[in-house]
Amino acid sequence: MVVLRAGLCPGLTEEMIQLLRANGIRTVVDFVSSDLEDVARKCSLSYKALVAVRRVLLAQFSAFPANGADLYEELKSSTAILPTGSPSLDQLLDSGLYTGEVTELMGAPGSGKTQVCLGIAASVSLGLKQHVLFLDSTGGFTASRLYQMLRAQTEDEEEQAALQRIQVVRVFNIYELLSALQELRDRLSQQVVSSVGPLKMVVLDSVSSVIYPLLGGRQSEGLALMMQLSKELKTLAREFSLAVVVTNQVTRDGSTGPLKPALGRSWSFVPSTRVLLESREAPWEKATTQRVASLAKSPRQPTGVQVELDIG
Repeated sequence: MVVLRAGLCPGLTEEMIQLLRANGIRTVVDFVSSDLEDVARKCSLSYKALVAVRRVLLAQFSAFPANGADLYEELKSSTAILPTGSPSLDQLLDSGLYTGEVTELMGAPGSGKTQVCLGIAASVSLGLKQHVLFLDSTGGFTASRLYQMLRAQTEDEEEQAALQRIQVVRVFNIYELLSALQELRDRLSQQVVSSVGPLKMVVLDSVSSVIYPLLGGRQSEGLALMMQLSKELKTLAREFSLAVVVTNQVTRDGSTGPLKPALGRSWSFVPSTRVLLESREAPWEKATTQRVASLAKSPRQPTGVQVELDIG
């Protein structure tokens, strides 16, 4: 249920919201279903202004019928494809990362998930001059490694400008993460441009580190918070045409079962695309690690395809 907040629509001011809350009107549903004449009298607000706000809210949140052709045209006009910086990974993902979707990189510790995320951030920031929000929940973000990646891709000292286009936020529990995402959504809703400028990508490394601690004990509460997180990520991707990338751990049934993503079936519906990252010993040279990416889920490509990654 959408809570009334400043910037949700023109005319909905903070002062109006406070008056509405004082009279028990907190959500969009509360507002549009209220008797506005009664609300205007109780809150000492302009009836005309309230009608104007309700008209806009109904247009924004009502479910109007749409045909497939219109939806496809909207999708084409709002979707961008962002290169990852790795040609083989782009090929696996059908040209790159799609805005409006959540893409998951899963793998065991040491499989290269954070390295791939850093490479993606560098590619989007340096190559496309777009801004990236990097949510670090493990402490794995390394500015020096990112700087090395940027230096390797440019010769004209653009790495400093590229670094400034990558905003890093440390979030070490689910509540800090949800707060950061809510703040981002409020900022984007109000079209407030931050110090780093317009945003095109959100990276969360990693989702499992903030969800795992919640899944013991009072499991129902943990699942509810996980679903709230999934809603925030998918809403950000869809409503603001962002590419959202998350990392996840893997588990297996027994010692010989196949690797599968952590967080269970409930989380499996969140990412549109899932890529499994693995580290293997190169067959041609002992003690040399080969990193392989395989497609586990995709709305566009056949699953099971594997490519070798060069991510340093």
